[in-house]
Amino acid sequence: MSFQQGLSGLNAASRNLDVIGNNVANTNTVGFKQSQAQFADVYANSLSGGTQPGLGVKVAAVAQQFSQGGITASNNSLDIAISGNGFYRLSDQGTISYSRNGQFHPDKDGYIVNSSGLRLTGYTADAAGQINAGAPSDIQISTADLPPRATTLVNTLVNLDSRETALSSTAFDPADANTYHSFTPMPIHDSLGNSSTVSTYFVKTAANSWDVFAASDGTLLNGGAPLGALNFLSSGALDPLSSAIFNVTKPVTTGANPVVFDMDFTGTTQFGSSFGVNALTEDGYASGRLTGFDVGADGMIRGSYSSGKILNLGQVVLANFANPQGLQIQGNNTWTESSASGAPLVGAPNTGGLGSLQSGAVEDSNVELTSELVNMITAQRVYQANAQTIKTQDQLLQTLVNLR
Repeated sequence: MSFQQGLSGLNAASRNLDVIGNNVANTNTVGFKQSQAQFADVYANSLSGGTQPGLGVKVAAVAQQFSQGGITASNNSLDIAISGNGFYRLSDQGTISYSRNGQFHPDKDGYIVNSSGLRLTGYTADAAGQINAGAPSDIQISTADLPPRATTLVNTLVNLDSRETALSSTAFDPADANTYHSFTPMPIHDSLGNSSTVSTYFVKTAANSWDVFAASDGTLLNGGAPLGALNFLSSGALDPLSSAIFNVTKPVTTGANPVVFDMDFTGTTQFGSSFGVNALTEDGYASGRLTGFDVGADGMIRGSYSSGKILNLGQVVLANFANPQGLQIQGNNTWTESSASGAPLVGAPNTGGLGSLQSGAVEDSNVELTSELVNMITAQRVYQANAQTIKTQDQLLQTLVNLR
């Protein structure tokens, strides 16, 4: 006769109620993952086979359930929700932890931190917005003015009308529309960020051949000579044997360096349809101040500047584990790796099985409150039933004591 089974049942039921109570308490905790008490029976070692009664029950583990929580929109662009697998990688002076809580904000030094001051890590970007996909480091957003960039490349994609009648390019005059067939203006920037316009003129000189001129502020560039000739095949595509990239130098009077850039006409066509500009881009831009930034589904942090330029400022990384159940709980919505979890697998969102990110949103707790309340009732009944077994054992013992 033993009270062991009933006592173990009371302890296990009490522990289960603790787990359920913790789940209920964190129903509104962003990124929280509910836990579940897992039980195992207890037997004494015996050589007599399976005739021994069990010694009760024990809590074998308290396992967290890493199912997806709901996504709720917020008004903070640095609130970031993970949809799918992965954890944010956080740094505390080099000590790494992991979290699903994506409530972040910039600190006084421009680092992106959570409410505990842990810094979000990711890939850095250079001055041109190119991502350095090396070892992740603390993400810092610079609020300094974006320095200007002089134009070095202009991409021009147009269609030239093959039905035009050839003209003599020696008579070209940008002020006389009868000496050219079509033109298109393009803004460029010097080394100080000043903007000016370069107009490109097209003169058909023979079947499938067009001379290209450039002028700015009424002055012909390249000494008035053509920048080059665009030659086409009978299909209307550019002749691959002739160059479609012309170098241009534009003098400036603003104290900046002369603007030296390439005009790339790759992809330009000559079809029997009206002249049209299909694409016109340059790689230069004026200086600007950071007006805001957001985070894309791929983790890319894109800054918007007053000059209209959008530049990559960094990229958030995610980490995943072979066994998330093996992570060590640290509190404050964080975990650390352990030998049971395995080493972190770090990468950009939307790659290698990692989830995607949603800016301006948070991942809710995955606690189902209704289910937890039902579990609480069940655990309470189990506790009462185990208490009843102890009461019954006590009554039997009292009967023996009262024997005379």
